[in-house]
Amino acid sequence: MDLDQLTQALARNLKHWRAERGLTLDALAERSAVSRGMIIQIEQARTNPSVGTTVKLADALGVSIATLLDFEHGPQVRIVPGDQAVRMWSTPAGSQASLLVGSDGDGPRELWAWTLLPGDESRSDAHPPGTSELLHVSAGTLTLLVGGTAHTVPAGSSAAFEANAPHGYRNDGGEPVEMVMSVSVPAMR
Repeated sequence: MDLDQLTQALARNLKHWRAERGLTLDALAERSAVSRGMIIQIEQARTNPSVGTTVKLADALGVSIATLLDFEHGPQVRIVPGDQAVRMWSTPAGSQASLLVGSDGDGPRELWAWTLLPGDESRSDAHPPGTSELLHVSAGTLTLLVGGTAHTVPAGSSAAFEANAPHGYRNDGGEPVEMVMSVSVPAMR
């Protein structure tokens, strides 16, 4: 999917889910902490928001990022070819995070592939209460930051945590960190 298709899909899907939830622009802005003006620009496909802004909107709507980026609901089994994974974050050094697949079932669930090069990090605001993340490090040593505390997660290890506090992922080592992460957000009531 190219950037223009991504922008158009996000615009269409944000409008759809905002209407589906019965939220005004002001209500979504308040609920997501994203300005009304930014939401208008996104819905008019005039801007490509940051990952943080996209996450805030998805959380406020109670849907996955994958749902905001692709509203097409196919059969019970959906295969996402590797070349259709959506790169959501990257740095000039080459670190990156790609959304591999997502679903909504009993709340949004997302599967991510991350590469963090030495010295790089990514930080996230707190997600809604009840949000959990699972991750598995296959190479390198990850420094997982949750609520201001650093946790070391070496290759071959996994971690689970509640993501309702500010958190982040950092590579303090000398080799790339490779990890797979799953995010589960509770259904919007």
